[in-house]
Order: sequence, then C-alpha cells, then structure tokens
Amino acid sequence: MELFYTPGFSEQHPVLDEQESNHCIQVMRHRLGDALMVVDGLGTCYWGVVAEAHHKRCRVSIERVERMEPMQPRIHIAVAPTKNMDRIEWFAEKATEIGVHELSFILCRHSERKNLRADRIDKVVVAAMKQSQKMFKPVVNDAVDFTSFVNRPFAGKKFIAHCHGGSKQPLRTACGTGENVLVLIGPEGDFSEHEVDMAINKGFEPISLGNSRLRTETAALVACHTVRLMNE
Repeated sequence: MELFYTPGFSEQHPVLDEQESNHCIQVMRHRLGDALMVVDGLGTCYWGVVAEAHHKRCRVSIERVERMEPMQPRIHIAVAPTKNMDRIEWFAEKATEIGVHELSFILCRHSERKNLRADRIDKVVVAAMKQSQKMFKPVVNDAVDFTSFVNRPFAGKKFIAHCHGGSKQPLRTACGTGENVLVLIGPEGDFSEHEVDMAINKGFEPISLGNSRLRTETAALVACHTVRLMNE
C-alpha cells in the first residue's frame, strides 16, 4: 500500500494537504473507498479509506491508528555540502532509508559549496521516507558555519571524522550502543587542522571510518550505517 505524508494529519483533521491530495486523486487515481496509509512524520500511522476524493482536499475516514517510538539511538549527521548537489541528495535519500534522525549542513574552510536549499533536500527526504515506509521524517536543518555548529549543545556522543594524523578510534567501537550520536563529516578538501582542533576542544572525539579514502557523501552514509548497524 502506498504511503502518504501530511504534517498535522490527525484524527481531528484527517485531510491530506493540497500536494498529497493532488498526488492521491489526480496522479494515483484513487477514488471513494480506496484504502490509504497516511503518516504525520512524527511516528503516527493512520489506515483508512478515501472519504472525499477532491484533488485539493482529500479527506480520509480513519479505521486504525498506530503510534511508534523513534528508532534508538538518534543519529545526527552534520556534513559539508558537496559541490555536486546530486551527491548530497543521494546521501539524504539513502540515510533516510537507513534511519537517520537529523541532517545538518556545515560550511567549512575548504567547502566548495557555500549555499544550499534545505527545502530541496527536505523534498528528497520526504520521498525517501514514503518509499521506505518510514513513520518518522528526519529533520533537515539549514546550512550554518562550522564554528556556530560545534558550539551547539548535544545530548550524546560527538565525533569528527577527518584524514589528518593523530589517534583515532574506529567509529564502530567508539559509538557503543544506546547513546545518541552526532558525526561531523568534512568537505572534499577535509576539515582544516584548526577546525579539527576546535571540534576536539568542544568535546568531539576523532574517529576513523576505515582504511579507504571516501568521498564526502560516502563517508556520511558509512557513518550513518555504522551507527545503525552497531545498534541493531
């Protein structure tokens, strides 16, 4: 059964937003009585049938409600946007399928891209959430500079993946199990040494993602998958 997503959908307001209504009625050709599954992106899933087949306001008659707790631990990946937007969109799609909770984009000294449309990434995330039948929509944050980001509080373990020398634990052993995790992934030119030092001073632990030199988007996905796999 195809999944539909509408923020604010509820038993008190069981109506798809205009975009999803159009997709349901005009594109998918659903009619009165057709079965639907709708999520609000916050962990609640509604099973029901089309009660009003309008392309701008599709109303659903709810028959069953299921509420789920988010996957644990919570995974937050903060990555420098790549020059090629297709690569960062690919990462956002795959990380959503794996089970990331939050995506942030950091502007670093060596960043090749200094602007990013979070709304464009958000659309990719929504499509991936629906395709993979997830009940939770990952949070997508606007891009911020590196210094501002590392000064923000975070309740959990904080890591920075970089290619400079020094002692680094493999992420698979450093992340442990059960604790929320934040991982910083740098641009294609890597973090500067100053950025690495700054992050460490703010409580970020240096980690390794293996012996291979990875592209930014690959490193970000490996980090996400490693944490999820270690907590299965």
